Amino acid sequence: MLNNIPKLISPELLKILCEMGHGDTIVIGDGNFPACSVAAANGAKLVRADGLGAVDLLDAILALIPLDTYTKENFVLMATVPGDSEPEIWKDYGYVLAAHGEKTPPVYVERFDFYERAKKAYAVIATGETQIYANIILQKGVIK
Repeated sequence: MLNNIPKLISPELLKILCEMGHGDTIVIGDGNFPACSVAAANGAKLVRADGLGAVDLLDAILALIPLDTYTKENFVLMATVPGDSEPEIWKDYGYVLAAHGEKTPPVYVERFDFYERAKKAYAVIATGETQIYANIILQKGVIK
């Protein structure tokens, strides 16, 4: 056991976050996200977090790592398909970002472009998040 590690962070995920360097990316995928195939595309590490929601996991991760301040694309969301409304979960993400002092606004990427970016990630987390468009790519920053 360790002090100050959020309970949602498994030992496997803690190790991955520690291994990641400045500029590495990690994907938080919702329950519909093809996490296994995306991770397999480049040999990325796959973390199962089936019982966890994306908002709580994002909060736990941002308690441990900062986002990259040297890029404007450190928090990437999958854009909605024309005709779909803005997901409620995006507001929750905004609250979490603000609570952690993150000031860069999200970048929205077309679905298939998002998949291509995700295939280059260091790791992919498969959550049990049931809300759609809950997928995130985070770019790790510098610990100061």
